[in-house]
Amino acid sequence: MGLAERPVVLIVLCWTLGYVLAYVWGLQTAGIYMALAGIAFSALLAAAKPRGWMWLLAAVTVLTAAGWYGAYDDRNRTLIAPAAEEVEQVAFRGRLVTPVTVDGDRVSFQAVAESVKLPDAQRVGEEGGEARGEKLQVSIRLLKQEEQLMAASWRRGDRIEMTGTLKRPSEARNFGAFDYRRYLYMHHIHWQLTVKGTEAIVVTAPGRGDWGVWRLGRWNDRFRDALASKVDALFPEEQSGFMKGMLIGLTDEIDPEQFDAFSRLGLTHIIAISGLNVAIFLGCLIWLLRRIGLTRETYLWTAMGFIPLYIAATGGSPSIVRAGMMAMIGLYAAYRNRLKDGLHLAFITGLAMLAWHPYYLTDVSFQLSFLVTIGIIVLVPKVSKLLPVTNVKLRDALSITLVAQFVSFPLTIYYFNQFSLLSFAANLALVPVFSLVVMPVGTVAMLLGFVSMEAGGILAWIVEKVNGLLFAVVTWCSELRLFQTIWPSPTVGWMVFYYGGLAGLVWLGLQRKQQVESASEDSGPMLDSVLVMHWKTRLHRWNRRVLLPGAVIGLGLVLWVGYRPLQEYSRQGKVQFIDVGQGDSILIHSPGEARHILVDGGGTVSFRKPGESWKERRDPYEIGRKTLVPLLKKRGIQQIDELIVTHQDEDHFGGLQAVLEDIPVKRLLFNGTLKPIPKVKQLFETALARGTQLVPIQAGDRLKVGADTELLFLFPFSEMAQPERTTVRLESDQNPISLVFMMKMGGTRWLFTGDIGVKEELELLERWSALTPEQGGGLHLLEQPIDVLKVAHHGSKSSTADPWLEAWRPKQAVISAGANNVYGHPSPQVMKRLSSRGTLIHRTDRHGEVQMMVKEGQISVRRKLE
Repeated sequence: MGLAERPVVLIVLCWTLGYVLAYVWGLQTAGIYMALAGIAFSALLAAAKPRGWMWLLAAVTVLTAAGWYGAYDDRNRTLIAPAAEEVEQVAFRGRLVTPVTVDGDRVSFQAVAESVKLPDAQRVGEEGGEARGEKLQVSIRLLKQEEQLMAASWRRGDRIEMTGTLKRPSEARNFGAFDYRRYLYMHHIHWQLTVKGTEAIVVTAPGRGDWGVWRLGRWNDRFRDALASKVDALFPEEQSGFMKGMLIGLTDEIDPEQFDAFSRLGLTHIIAISGLNVAIFLGCLIWLLRRIGLTRETYLWTAMGFIPLYIAATGGSPSIVRAGMMAMIGLYAAYRNRLKDGLHLAFITGLAMLAWHPYYLTDVSFQLSFLVTIGIIVLVPKVSKLLPVTNVKLRDALSITLVAQFVSFPLTIYYFNQFSLLSFAANLALVPVFSLVVMPVGTVAMLLGFVSMEAGGILAWIVEKVNGLLFAVVTWCSELRLFQTIWPSPTVGWMVFYYGGLAGLVWLGLQRKQQVESASEDSGPMLDSVLVMHWKTRLHRWNRRVLLPGAVIGLGLVLWVGYRPLQEYSRQGKVQFIDVGQGDSILIHSPGEARHILVDGGGTVSFRKPGESWKERRDPYEIGRKTLVPLLKKRGIQQIDELIVTHQDEDHFGGLQAVLEDIPVKRLLFNGTLKPIPKVKQLFETALARGTQLVPIQAGDRLKVGADTELLFLFPFSEMAQPERTTVRLESDQNPISLVFMMKMGGTRWLFTGDIGVKEELELLERWSALTPEQGGGLHLLEQPIDVLKVAHHGSKSSTADPWLEAWRPKQAVISAGANNVYGHPSPQVMKRLSSRGTLIHRTDRHGEVQMMVKEGQISVRRKLE
């Protein structure tokens, strides 16, 4: 059946295409006019029905959808227009419209303004209004432990008055990184309000006469809180967060390490409320209603009535809304005895959701939910025919798991950049246990707890024991690094080839099966002539020997190209100064070979004082796990050949713990000393446990990385570290013994300096200038200007002295410093010294990530924030 015979499918595909075009090109201004014209023209086509009118309608649908998205996007504007992107002493009065999250010393929620007043008589907007209706993301930093209880008592619908700093949300500072500003924009939020302490905050509960949509949310929050309290009472602490995520969609308290283990195996759909949960809930509910003797009409209507309640109770994510809407439409169709085409059901649901909220198109849960659902509807019957399994239930389980895995694979690696080869086995073996035991029994235990905690506790004990076993299996499997693969984010073109190859393989497989079945029938020669039988035989052989193997090989090639992109072997070198805040991290790709060097990994410096454990967050921000590792995976870094730790200060090595845990590292190069702190000990123990070779470095060492890249280490000298290199000396003060090295790449010269100071700079110059050219020193080392200098110590005034710059004469310089850092880096004196020599300066605090490409002796630059 073609698309023309499936008008709903055709229209939804065209509608989605229109959204994509509008998102890429931007059609805000003309959007409403395009939408109105498209609707009018569609009505004319439907009335006149000229020849080929369906395809004309499809084209018009694309334009209508593009206009609809553009008009919707055009309305997403802020009512606040201050003179700067950050304004202090902004007075806000409004209402909380989301639940309040208290995590350590941080409180977060969203609020809608009744009025926003800027200081110094600044106008709020172009018309001088009070920005009524503006939604803000609010973040409060608590100053006292007792403020936690106060903030935890706030509820959706409360009125709130406060004064804080209004600022634009932060945008992505690295290429391909998560863009928080874009994320909030898709939720109609354009500003953040940050507040210190709760002393000046006034919160008032709504009165009896206050009504609004928030009132329903407030009631629902209380209901979910009651359910959550029962889960906390029934399950141990290490499992309660998981159970709340699975049963009622509260994922804030899931243990991060536990979530990572499920994520590595592709099992996060178990934790996140999705269509699987709706199916289980609906199946159990209908079974119960039938057991108590309700008629078919009654239990269908009752089930339809419970679905909106279930959606609300579980948080209303796009995947649960999709599944709930499909279930309601399906139940109604079953009631009317018209349940025939599941594909139409899915597409009608998708069209309704996209028309109501066009931004759903960019939501990963929406994308995965619909893609897997449509894949299962279309492909499972076909794949089932191809599997040589006689047991129907086993064949269906295998088919559903295979289809879900293959269909979701491109989006999985696009968003998460990892795939476990054990994912298929894990989903096949573990999902039924969670579906048939953990979720239904856990739900009954939670609800039964409202009647009898003893009875609910018995069921909870059963679930607890099952969970313990399953968690152990998940943890063990997720730690098998041999089965964990890292994939760069694929292009749209690659996805098209992948899905085309997958569809072609299934179609050819079906043709092959039909040919085998027809050849086994004795009636063939009686119905076909000898000539027809001859051509059927030739086609049969052609498919078996050429087409089908070719499709398998073709899909394999597509997967290989996705796993090891051709640009890995480009003759262009690349040096990427990643923005890790107040720290250093540099990724180097040698030209012509897939070899990677990572210099330092940034780090999150904590200034916690004794007695401030209450400020600790459940999932604190850590630069390695939250920024560096996701970026490396997104760029397809499947192995780091050389990991260079210039020195062991937190802002240089802190993020490397996550790197070592998630990405294979062949060698770790360091300055031959150890800083006597627990985190450094953990880092080196992890490296040894992962099979990483530890290599102490000193001045004079050389490292050849490919044909066109070489590293010469200039510092520290042997007496500063450990001359014999057989033992490691403890050293607390690491800056003066930072690794300094020169890199030659494709005819260019680079100097990386760690955090050395002026004293070390002068010593380095003196010692190397005294060496002969045969030893690699003297004028030979300094005869040409350095193409790029990585400025030492984030541009501190204690480094980068005049003699240093006169010796190296850098053409370009990169300063890695955090935006608005408390140290005042880079120093104005250093900036002046660089500028006076005509050095082109790049700064991560202003420009975000700085990428430099090397080709034929020339360096090209691009910066994330221009």
